[in-house]
Amino acid sequence: MTSGIGRPDGDDRAGRTAFQGAPGAFSHEACVELRPWDEHVPFETFAEAIQAVKSGACDCALIPVENSTIGVVEPAATLVAEAGLPVVAEVWRKIQIALMAVPGAEVGHLRTVHSHPVALRQCTAKIAALGLDVVEAFDTAGAAREVSELGDRTRAALAPVAAAEVYGLSILRNDLQDSDTNSTRFVLLARQPG
Repeated sequence: MTSGIGRPDGDDRAGRTAFQGAPGAFSHEACVELRPWDEHVPFETFAEAIQAVKSGACDCALIPVENSTIGVVEPAATLVAEAGLPVVAEVWRKIQIALMAVPGAEVGHLRTVHSHPVALRQCTAKIAALGLDVVEAFDTAGAAREVSELGDRTRAALAPVAAAEVYGLSILRNDLQDSDTNSTRFVLLARQPG
């Protein structure tokens, strides 16, 4: 269901695409899949990623604005609406969320699960069934990085499978999202011409 995310006709330059999160985040995965020719530039917040386009530091930003399970992704959707930047393309992507922890950890010994609030909301029922306490993080991949750095076998992260590889974690369960059809709509913002 892609709508023009690809390279514009006749434009063979690599650009810079901003995204919110750490390497291995869902937004980073979307950038790699949808704009593989670009340099993908991480920012801690949605506002910083959008500002990078406004300032000219990046050519475009790929921002998640809606999820099929939880609805509007905030504050991203509001920031996109207020940015004054044209939405030049959009795409829906299936989102599969993995439960990951340091090597040697077991599901039965976990006490906490770390992730971005939006990802946590997509897994509410399964988190409750596992009896885990929720710890909010700035990003899914950032949560994976933190869990890896802490080295505590009672902590897990919810993140894309790619984040486990980036941060040396083991996948304990795949598809932790509550809905099998869980997907997110990303929009591509670009600088105003001229």
